[in-house]
Amino acid sequence: MTATLPLPALHASHGGCWLRDGAGQTRGCGKGEAIVSAADTPLLMLNAPLVASRLGYPDLSGLDLLELFAFVHPARFMVPTPKGLAHALDLAEPDGDEHVPALLQQAAETLLAQCQAPNWPAREGAWTALQSLIRLRWSWAPLLTARIVAPEKGESWLFARLPEWEDVAERPQPAQVMLTPEAVAAQLARLTGSTAENRPTQVAYAQEAAQAFAPRTREGQPHLLLAQAGTGTGKTLGYLAPASLWAQQSGGTVWVSTFTKALQRQLRQESRRAWGDAGSDRRSDGSPPVVVRKGRENYLCLLNLEDALQGGFTGRAAILAQLVARWAAYSQDGDMIGGDLPGWLPTLFRQRGIKALTDQRGECVYAGCPHYRKCFIERAVRASAGADLVIANHALVMVNAARGRDTAQRPTRIVFDEGHHVFEAADSTFAAALTGSETIELRRWVIGPERGSKGRRRGLAARLADLASYDEAGGKAIAAACRAAEALPGDGWLQRLAEGTPSGPLEELLAAVRATVYARDESGGQEAGYGLETEAAQLDGPLIERAGAAQAALAELRGPMIRLGVRIEAVLAEPPDWLDGPGRARLEGARHALGWRIDTVAAWEALLDRLGGPADPQFVDWLAVERAEAREFDVGLHRRWLDPMQPFAKVVLEGAHGAMLTSATLKDGNDWDSAVVRSGAPALGIAPRLSSFDSPFDYATQAEVLIVTDVPKGDVAALAGAYGRLIESAGGGALGLFTAIRRLRAVHGRIADRLARGGLPLYAQHVDPIDTGTLVDIFRDDPRASLLGTDALRDGVDVPGHSLRLVVMEQVPWPKPSILHRARRLAGGGSAYDDRIIRARLAQAFGRLIRSSNDRGHFVVLSAAFPSRLLSAFPPGTPVTRLTLDQALQHVAASVSHTSAKQESDI
Repeated sequence: MTATLPLPALHASHGGCWLRDGAGQTRGCGKGEAIVSAADTPLLMLNAPLVASRLGYPDLSGLDLLELFAFVHPARFMVPTPKGLAHALDLAEPDGDEHVPALLQQAAETLLAQCQAPNWPAREGAWTALQSLIRLRWSWAPLLTARIVAPEKGESWLFARLPEWEDVAERPQPAQVMLTPEAVAAQLARLTGSTAENRPTQVAYAQEAAQAFAPRTREGQPHLLLAQAGTGTGKTLGYLAPASLWAQQSGGTVWVSTFTKALQRQLRQESRRAWGDAGSDRRSDGSPPVVVRKGRENYLCLLNLEDALQGGFTGRAAILAQLVARWAAYSQDGDMIGGDLPGWLPTLFRQRGIKALTDQRGECVYAGCPHYRKCFIERAVRASAGADLVIANHALVMVNAARGRDTAQRPTRIVFDEGHHVFEAADSTFAAALTGSETIELRRWVIGPERGSKGRRRGLAARLADLASYDEAGGKAIAAACRAAEALPGDGWLQRLAEGTPSGPLEELLAAVRATVYARDESGGQEAGYGLETEAAQLDGPLIERAGAAQAALAELRGPMIRLGVRIEAVLAEPPDWLDGPGRARLEGARHALGWRIDTVAAWEALLDRLGGPADPQFVDWLAVERAEAREFDVGLHRRWLDPMQPFAKVVLEGAHGAMLTSATLKDGNDWDSAVVRSGAPALGIAPRLSSFDSPFDYATQAEVLIVTDVPKGDVAALAGAYGRLIESAGGGALGLFTAIRRLRAVHGRIADRLARGGLPLYAQHVDPIDTGTLVDIFRDDPRASLLGTDALRDGVDVPGHSLRLVVMEQVPWPKPSILHRARRLAGGGSAYDDRIIRARLAQAFGRLIRSSNDRGHFVVLSAAFPSRLLSAFPPGTPVTRLTLDQALQHVAASVSHTSAKQESDI
C-alpha cells in the first residue's frame, strides 16, 4: 500500500466538500466547516485558488500539491486534477470525490520521497532554492527540509548553470530548387510511415503545397497558394513534406505560422518525423533543425528574474520567482506562455508576476544585459537563422517582416496554417492606438523610473549614458526627448481624467475623448458595463484644438528621437575605441527599438491630423473608453485599416518568394472570392493558385446538426436548463460556446453543482481560476467533463475521441456591431458580409466535433431563428434537423447509447 503523509487534506468540488484527518478518516462537510478547518491548520489541497473558488472564500491558503509538484518536477507536464495527479505519480486513480483526500496524502508523500531518491532528475539546484524558500516561509519548506540534504559541493547559481549561445556564420541564400511530385509523394510516405493508411487526398494536397516553393519569376510577385483542406486531410504532414524536402535540398528556412499555441505544440511533435529521431532537438553539429519562435513577451527575461530573486518581488510573488527559477534550469527554451512552464503555475499566485518576468515593454538592453549570452530570446533568434523549420505565430511573422532587426532573416517561404486568422492577425498588427496605456508606456521608456517606481526600468539617459558622454549631439537629443516626454500621461492619469483634472496636452485630449464618448455612445454598453465607442466624425472645436496641441507635443518628442537615431548610426559608422562588440550590439538594439517607436509616434500624429479634416477612406477611426465589468482601464483614439491585407501584402508577401494560406475554412462554401480578397493577393495584382480538398470523414453518419426551436431568446433560466439537460443526456463530453461572458457565468452558476452531483464535472472560462490551455487539457483528459467558453474555444481546440461528443452554441454567432464592423460591412456587401463571417464561425465551431474517423457527435444551436442560408457552413451531407429540446435530448442520448454499445462490442 502506498505510504501517506499524515496531514489533514481537503477536497472541494461543485459536488461537495470532503475532509480527511491525519489518522486516515474521511468525512463530508459543509463549506463553512471546510473554511474554518483550513484557517485553523494548513491542509493538503490540489489547486488552492480553484478550491477557494468552490468554497467562495478567496483568502484560502494551504499546502498546495501543485506548488510542490512544480518544485520537485520542474518543466514537467501534469493535468492539474486528481486524476492527472494520480497518473503523473503512477498512483491509483480515485474512484469518486470522497477518495480524493486520501490521494492527496499519498501524492504528498510520493513527491517528498522523490526528493530522497538517488535518481531524482531535478536534484541540481534544489537545496539552494529551498534555502531561499525557507526564508520566504513557503508552506512546503519545513517538510522539504528533512528530505533534501545539503550537497557535498556548493551548487552553482542558476545564471552560472545556463549554457551560452554561440554566434555562427551567416547562412548563404538558398539554392533554387524545383520539387517534383514524385519526390514530394516519397517524402510524405517517409513521414507517415509504412503502416499508415493510403490517403490519396493527402498526397495531392502535399504535391499542391510544393508549388509554393518554386523559384520566384518576378520581384514582388510571390507564388501564393490558397489551399482549403477539410478536417482529417492530414494537412500538417501534407505541407511539412514539401517544406522539409525544400529545406534539405536548398539549405533554406521555411516558416510555418499558426494562430494558436495548441497548433504550435502539435507542429513541434509532428516535425520530429521530418527531421529524424532527433527532430526538434539537435543536428550532428549541435544546432536545432526546428525552432519555435514567439514574441519577446513569451520568454523568461533573465534580468527580470534576477531582479525578482534579489528582492524585486515580495510575499507570494517571491515564491513564484523561486519556482520559475527552478523551471528555468530545466526548461527546453524558456517559453513561459504555452511552452514547458505549466500553464497552471501562474494562476496559483493570483498576481501578474509572470508578466513581470518577461519583456513586456520592449525594454531589453540587448548586449548591455549581463545575461545576454544566455538569453532564451537571443538563443531562439540565432537558432532560427540556421534552422530548416521555424514554427511561429501570425503576429510574429508580420512584426518580424515589418521591423525585424535583420532583413536577411525575414521569412521568404511561409506556410500560414489556420490561414482564416491571417486577416484578424494583420488587423491587430497594423493598427494604431493613441491611448493612455500606450502613451504612458512610451513615457516610461523614454524617461525611466519616476517617484515611487519599483523594478529595473531605465530610461534613455541611463541606457545610453556612454553615448551621451561621448557624443554631445546625442546627449542633447536624449535630454530633449526626456523633456518632451513629460507631456505624455504620467502615473495616475486615469484617476485625473475621472476627476476632471487632466495634466498636460495628451491627458487633456484623452479627457475630451472620454467626455465625447460618454456623450455620444448609443450602444447600450453604459448600463451593461461594456466598453463604449463613437466614430471620429463631426467632432467639436475644443476637442480638435486639444488634438492639435497633442499633435504638436508628439512632434516635439519625435524630433529629438529622430536626431538620436541619426547620432547612433553615426557612432556605429565610425566606432570609437571604447565601443566593443557587446557595446555595438547594445547600440544597434537601441536604434532598432527607437525606430519602431518613432514610427508609432508618427502614426499617432497622422491620426490626430485627420481629426480636423476629411476621413481617409483607407482607415476607420474611432474614439473609445475601454471597460471591463463597468471599470474603466483605458481611453483613447483608434485607427484600423479598412482592409488590413493591404499592409500585410506590402510588408509580408511582397518580400516573400512563396507563401501558402491553408485552413479547413478558407472559402465561403464554393465561393473563393472572399478568400482571395482576404489573402492580400489583389494588393499585389497577383492571382493566387486555388486548391480545395474535401474531408475524408463521413459526416452523414458521424455527425448531426440539431437546431433547437423552443428555447426562448433572452431567458437565462431556460438557456441554463437546456445546457444542463443536454450535458446530462450526453454524459458529459460537451463543449459549450457563448457569445457573452455574462451569460456564460449565469449558466455555469445555475447548473455546475447539479451536474457535479451526478458525476459530471463542469469547467468554465472566466469562472475557474485556470488558464485556457489548462482547461482544455483537463477537458481532454476526462470524458465525463464539460467545458464552457467563448471565442478562444471556438477554434484551435483539438480534442479527438470520446472526450468531445457534443458542441452546444447558445445562439447564432452574430458579429459585434462595432464601428469598425459597420465600416467593413458597408464596404463588403452589407448582410452578405455578415453571413460570410457567421458561416466561418459556425464552420470553425463545427470543426471541433469530428477530429478522427471514429468520432461521433452532435452540434446543437439553441436558436429558433437560425437562418437557412447559414446551413451551408456545415460539410455537405451533414444531417440538419430542426426540433424541440426534448427531441434533441432523445437524439443525443440515443447516440451516446449506441456509441457505448459499440465500444463494448469492440472490447
